[in-house]
Amino acid sequence: MIKGKKIVLGITGSIAAYKAAVLTRGLIKKGAEVQIVITPAGKEFITPVTLSALTSKPVISEFFAQRDGTWHSHVDLGLWADVMLIAPATASTIGKMAHGIADNMLITTYLSMKAPVFIAPAMDLDMFAHPATQHNLDILRSYGNHIIEPASGELASHLVGKGRMEEPERIIEELEAFFERQQQLNGKKILITAGPTYEKIDPVRFIGNYSSGKMGYALAEVCAERGAEVTLVSGPVNLKVTHPNIHRIDVESAEQMYEAAVSAYADADAGILCAAVADFTPETVAGQKIKREKDDLVLRLKPTHDIAAALGKQKQAHQKLVGFALETTDEVAHAQDKLNRKNFDFIVLNSLNDKGAGFRCDTNKITIIDRQATTPYPLKEKKEVACDIIDRLTALFS
Repeated sequence: MIKGKKIVLGITGSIAAYKAAVLTRGLIKKGAEVQIVITPAGKEFITPVTLSALTSKPVISEFFAQRDGTWHSHVDLGLWADVMLIAPATASTIGKMAHGIADNMLITTYLSMKAPVFIAPAMDLDMFAHPATQHNLDILRSYGNHIIEPASGELASHLVGKGRMEEPERIIEELEAFFERQQQLNGKKILITAGPTYEKIDPVRFIGNYSSGKMGYALAEVCAERGAEVTLVSGPVNLKVTHPNIHRIDVESAEQMYEAAVSAYADADAGILCAAVADFTPETVAGQKIKREKDDLVLRLKPTHDIAAALGKQKQAHQKLVGFALETTDEVAHAQDKLNRKNFDFIVLNSLNDKGAGFRCDTNKITIIDRQATTPYPLKEKKEVACDIIDRLTALFS
């Protein structure tokens, strides 16, 4: 899957820079075209001559190629590449990437990069384990970067092996798996709902919930990365989409989300209903702000349209439908009942009894339930959870 891919390989000032030669050779052997960008400190550990001989391209290190004003365009590199790989990545470089400190050619190339970025950290264990380094890695993950760390087996909890740059063969395997995943949902159209809905009481008040939309947006990014054309119907959230394959439709109320979802699902191959949609909405909406004139206020509510039930009835034989259930008691039983009533292919169960799961968290702990099995997953970052869910969805198409 790497054959014909254009890869910008960034090399920084780590003792592990010697592995970059093996990595470069392996990528070229697989048929990739490699352009190396090296920091000034990186040249202290491996010579550009060695690397240039492997790639048959000049190694880029400085902004200006010659004293006559000829310069290397980091913008052009950002547009040229199919992927950027920084290996080894020192703690210093990781910090600069996280905070946009563009003081060398590698960082400016990273900041201009339109393609996915993979980062293979390389430093001693204490530096890697330091809260500042971990914070910077979390920032880079939140930007959508892929962090490649060595697998530590049973001793992972003790950080054994952490900080050491992953071996070139494993890095290449990661890239191959990534490019393979990019093809998994090619040609598929996926509807995703995300975030809360706001049901107006008057011009300044509403009934809502605590949904941040993070899980739905993570699902949208993962689907788009795997080649799908995504329609994201989003309630009011403070989030942005990054992938160009995502078409975002902003809505506020359950009724608006219902109309957008029903319309989008008609032409979709799958729907993922991740939004926290209000079950009830006020019967009447006051035209002016309601004043506090007495000690109580009675609101009469009416049911909203059931989006899941509507799409379950609308679903055709070739279409898939994935639901979510957030429960506090008898979680599995309630989720199984919802699975059957709404005609889902599978349902993703969240429990508010699980620490780190549910609303406003960057992590989630899910159980996927279909008509054959109940599969629990450990607590993970929401992007990783999204990958687990889309893995299950992709299997339905095979």
